[in-house]
Amino acid sequence: MPLPVTRLRYWFASGAILMIAIVGGMYFYARWRVSKAVHEIPAKLGLDIQQTAEGFSISKSELGRTEFTVSASRAVQFKKGGRAELHDVKIVVYGKDSSRFDRIAGENFDFDPASGNVTAKGRVLIDLEANPEGIKSSDQSPPSAMRKPIHLETDDLVFNKNSGDASANGKVAFETPEATGSAMGVQYVSSTGTMTLRSEVDVSVHQPHQYHVTADRGVINKGPHTIVLSRVRMTREHQELQADEATFLLRNDNTVERILANGNVEGAFRDASSAHSHSDHAEMFLTGNRNQLTTAVLAGNVQLNTEGAQPAEANAGRATLHFGVNQTLQTVHAEDGVRLKQKRQGAPAAPIGASSPNPLGAASLSSSNQQDIEMTAPAMDFLIKNGRQLDSAVTSGPPQITILQPAGQQKTVVTADRFTATFTSNNHLNLLHGAPNAKVVATQAGQPDRVSTSPVLDVQFQPQGGISTIIQSGGLSYVSGTQKAWADRGAYTEADQMLLLTGSPRVTDGGMTTTAQTIRFNRISGDAVADSNVKSTYSDLKPQHNGAMLASSDPIHVVSHTMTVHRSSAIAIYTGNARLWQNSNVVEAPSLQFDRDHRSLVAEGTPTQPVRTVVVNNDSGKVTPVAITSPHLTYVDADRKVFLTGGVTAKGSDATMTSRQMTVFLAQRNSCTDGACPVSAGATTQFEKIIAEVDVVIVEPNRRATGGNLVYTAADDKYVLTGGPPSIFDAEHGKITGDSLTFYRHDDRVLVEGKTTSPAVTRTQVAR
Repeated sequence: MPLPVTRLRYWFASGAILMIAIVGGMYFYARWRVSKAVHEIPAKLGLDIQQTAEGFSISKSELGRTEFTVSASRAVQFKKGGRAELHDVKIVVYGKDSSRFDRIAGENFDFDPASGNVTAKGRVLIDLEANPEGIKSSDQSPPSAMRKPIHLETDDLVFNKNSGDASANGKVAFETPEATGSAMGVQYVSSTGTMTLRSEVDVSVHQPHQYHVTADRGVINKGPHTIVLSRVRMTREHQELQADEATFLLRNDNTVERILANGNVEGAFRDASSAHSHSDHAEMFLTGNRNQLTTAVLAGNVQLNTEGAQPAEANAGRATLHFGVNQTLQTVHAEDGVRLKQKRQGAPAAPIGASSPNPLGAASLSSSNQQDIEMTAPAMDFLIKNGRQLDSAVTSGPPQITILQPAGQQKTVVTADRFTATFTSNNHLNLLHGAPNAKVVATQAGQPDRVSTSPVLDVQFQPQGGISTIIQSGGLSYVSGTQKAWADRGAYTEADQMLLLTGSPRVTDGGMTTTAQTIRFNRISGDAVADSNVKSTYSDLKPQHNGAMLASSDPIHVVSHTMTVHRSSAIAIYTGNARLWQNSNVVEAPSLQFDRDHRSLVAEGTPTQPVRTVVVNNDSGKVTPVAITSPHLTYVDADRKVFLTGGVTAKGSDATMTSRQMTVFLAQRNSCTDGACPVSAGATTQFEKIIAEVDVVIVEPNRRATGGNLVYTAADDKYVLTGGPPSIFDAEHGKITGDSLTFYRHDDRVLVEGKTTSPAVTRTQVAR
């Protein structure tokens, strides 16, 4: 998620420039040279003499170097009270080491010996400038070049020669090459070296960056050397920063060592993506004569909120920022409950009831892809690229990512021992790597939790925000209610809620176990698709006492090329050389649809690859198999009927039966008495009766019978052939026809019924 690191850098850099301007501006008051000069003027001029002097100049020197000069066009002393006036005064202060060239000018100064006050009447102009080369120049030489003088103006300045205090009630203005500023009222206390700007502190900085600073009040302290601003506020272009109090700690050369901000440290940034920051405290460390920011520490309820197309929030108890050359932000260390939250404003959710084209029932992109993402950790370290772009982040302590999807009432929590994240050029999360002990837990109302664990986890985020995929590797384990899965690798796609398992995947659910080369299933619906070398085993089966082909408690096995299972209906569809069997009962087809709960199946074949199954006939106590093929097969175990259509062929050991449609009635699995069953648990199911319809043909070694319909009963080995009309052809005895033909396979009896009301019965004995 985006973090405005550029704006933070400007804030700290601007704080340093602000300090320089204010310290420079107040230097005049800290060094108030004019007070000393005016205090010494009466003695130098002999003001006890009652006279007026027109034009004079005085100076003070020590060791051959002039400390200051004072010139005035006129001086007047009044007898009453000894009060004196100086007019058109100009003062130049060189300092004891000749390192200054400070100039002070005013039209009128008034001295009252009774109070000790020296008062400047009207405007006082001051230019302050350092002259480090002054000691190398001749005495009283100005600097070779005026570099960066500080210009100050004020009205009615009052200086007390006894206390050394000075004050002014009016506006105090200053100007430097970088900034201009003002304040209403100033007071200097000599004993403590404290300068107070009483109200309306206002500073406009022009370079290197333009911004405006205001404060309700300012205090400059000599010991310790600090500047304290109350209710300070800074604005720059689309930025606004403020705090209840800001303290600038200065070195002896008036450069800033530290800046402390306390109470409601706020920042507002308004451009393409508006943002707001907050902390209870801020501390900034600076170095060098240009006050370069090196470190900044934000503490106490640190917050950052962004608005716009992708709202985001960031919180921490403490954040430490480190800066490099040119005050370029390099790293950020956040700790004490770090939280990053990203809100996504995506497309509206799909209308209720809208259908989904996904065969596994995946949620549509418009609904499931609306995500609120929150990442938390005890501590995070961020690496910044080019001072403005988040490059990477590493967590310390157990981290967590929470994904909320309000449209689907779904919550996903991702954890690991450690997260490493990378970011896009827009400061959005791009990739996240978690290891070891990675875990994903998804919850949804009315459904069991979906939990997947693995040694390694990798998350891919969408460019516009929100999770795209989650890949778990190194051995995945997945649990959702009764559904469990294992694989070497799992890839989860947030858009369609699909989990793709590869590397020896295995899925179990309600006694069903499936393996394949790949398995993918929907984490919401539980529907799954398996591809290549599919094998399913249905275990934990209860015996169906009224069933037949699939009634045993033994496992049911299915193999195929692919499988699609719908968890809600417990129906699985197997395609591509599908084969289902329980014990020796087998059904083979290009496609098999198996209903586990009802133990029913639907098989679909093709002209070149029909459905194949086998039942048995109890032939005089001898069990013989009957292979049946057809294009279509339907079976429900509770009904014990195999229904075949589309052209059926049933082939036994010595007879073949064909018809358009056939129903095979199977013997009941528990049709045994005294514990003796006619068919053992592992044997092929025995049939009781076969009904064949339309174009019935029966072929035996020595005869052929045709008809419209056939009923065959296994108990008496009897065929009843009707419709067509029915006929039997025997190579030795010829053709027999009638309205109904009944014949017995073992004794070769044939009963023929005619169409009269009392039909004759003909018995023909055929010698074998």
